[in-house]
Amino acid sequence: MAAPSSAAPAPRHSCAKLSVAVEDPKAASAGGGAVFVRATWLPTRFSLAVTDGAGAWVADASEAEVRLRAEQWDQPVGEYLALAERYLAFQQPDSTYSFHDAGKGNRRLSWTFERQGTKLEWRWKLQQSPNTQQTISEILDFLMDANIRLSEEVVRKTQSFDRLKQEADKCLQQSERFNTEKAEFEQATFLKFVAVLNSKKAKLRQLRDKVAELESANKPPKEEEEENSTDRTELFEEGSDEEASINDEPSETGSGDLHSSPEKSAGISRGRGRGHKRAKK
Repeated sequence: MAAPSSAAPAPRHSCAKLSVAVEDPKAASAGGGAVFVRATWLPTRFSLAVTDGAGAWVADASEAEVRLRAEQWDQPVGEYLALAERYLAFQQPDSTYSFHDAGKGNRRLSWTFERQGTKLEWRWKLQQSPNTQQTISEILDFLMDANIRLSEEVVRKTQSFDRLKQEADKCLQQSERFNTEKAEFEQATFLKFVAVLNSKKAKLRQLRDKVAELESANKPPKEEEEENSTDRTELFEEGSDEEASINDEPSETGSGDLHSSPEKSAGISRGRGRGHKRAKK
């Protein structure tokens, strides 16, 4: 069973207003220097319908004719059709268009282009439409439909732009609100930090004062102990001086004997004892 063939690509349609050179200057001054070209593009052929508002002409380029023209210009068929669509779907500013009489009511549409630095010209002969009014009506209908589609597209784009603008305004308002809240939060946090820092400083001052009080409370006992130690040293030195003075006194015999009597020795011993007791007090 043969596989189903792929669907043929849908034809493309275009309609362009082309400024063309005319043979009759009076027609040009009357606004006859423009034509509307409606084209239908297929993968291997195309068709044209042209009107200047008064008459209508058509051309149906068959697949064989297109292939022959492409061979004459050493081009593939696809490239030939793409170049023709480029110049007939949109007016190219670097091209010269003309729409001249070809005899027997026919017309010849031509346009120029450059290829490898050489200016070339393509021509297609169009026959007078068998039904001029219908051809003009089809072109006008296509233009009206295209205008409606463009208008709808403009409306959609405008609505989308308005929605985007509203979203942008909302985002801007949210951003401003976030900035305000951020500033308020930072201010509140800073105030709390300052309050905590001040309380810590106050606590440190209290602890420092308590330490100073404890040091001052413990300091007097040490000084009293040092004073008592100094008093004991002085008493001991006084007792030593008295003993030295007793030993240095001369004897009753006047002989200057340094040895004392037993009574004096006992008195000296009693004096020492009293000196030691004072030191212990």
